[in-house]
Amino acid sequence: MTILCVRFQLPPMREAEAALPGLLGLLEEFTPVVEALPPDGALADLRGAERYFGRSAVELASVIRVRALALHGVDCVIGAGPGPMLARMALRDARPGLTRAVPEGEDRVREFLAEKPVVALPGVGAATARTLCDYGLDTLGRVAAAPLSTLQRLVGAKTGRELHEKANGVDRGRVVPNAVSRSLAAERPFERDELDPDRHRRALLSAAGELGARLRALEKVCRTLTLTVRYADRSSTTRSRTLGEPTAHSAALTRTAYGLYEALGLQRARVRAIVLRAEALGPADQASHQLSFDPVDEKVRRIEEVADRVRAKFGPGAVIPGALAA
Repeated sequence: MTILCVRFQLPPMREAEAALPGLLGLLEEFTPVVEALPPDGALADLRGAERYFGRSAVELASVIRVRALALHGVDCVIGAGPGPMLARMALRDARPGLTRAVPEGEDRVREFLAEKPVVALPGVGAATARTLCDYGLDTLGRVAAAPLSTLQRLVGAKTGRELHEKANGVDRGRVVPNAVSRSLAAERPFERDELDPDRHRRALLSAAGELGARLRALEKVCRTLTLTVRYADRSSTTRSRTLGEPTAHSAALTRTAYGLYEALGLQRARVRAIVLRAEALGPADQASHQLSFDPVDEKVRRIEEVADRVRAKFGPGAVIPGALAA
């Protein structure tokens, strides 16, 4: 095991924004090859650390967990594997206090993957999963056993080849060191595990509105929007989308958030929390904006400016969308 995928059990999002860099610094005490996975995770390549400390990656994971608790008061769940993809998949089965490691050896890796649903494979979206399931390829074991030519006819030449390799345990990914980019996040936890898609959408509307208001107050725009959905079983799904143009317009952020949510294809999912993160921030005065002849869009933007002034004077709850009034 050489790669760790760590997800920190962080506090509410505004505190998490300050906590994550310090936790990444903790990982960098063991290896300089650390890749941040906002909002609450990281990949760490421990090949050099295993030789230097004379311990396995799983043993080092236990030390990392203890230090995170002692120094930051944050627990974490950790998956370990020979590559980033397998470490991410192991993380799905991990629990606080217990590192989940993919068994070593090609045959044991294939056995680990065989019974998992095809949607569990990183990079496989809802549309690809539906296509494969329509032809009976609903587990990674069946995908691995399918002829390469069949997969390529179903999902395309490049995607089919990558899918065939990954289902057979071939992990060509690598950890790319990076820093935590400047970002803003808004979290909407539910009092109980929520099944109602309408409540999910209202949470998205509220979170997008908060992000837009905070961006405009800071005179910033974002280029990328990331949605994280946390489920009742402690697992989560994260999807990102690059916006057509950098923006702080709440309506544009809301449309993108709805698109990310719909693409997940959730059906009666028990959702514990929804997190929106605005990433790749830049100065608003340096951002380009495509002019529109749509009077409705211009009217909405003017209303947004007035609403911001009202909120600044009377508080964030002074003006809210009608859908959230109830």
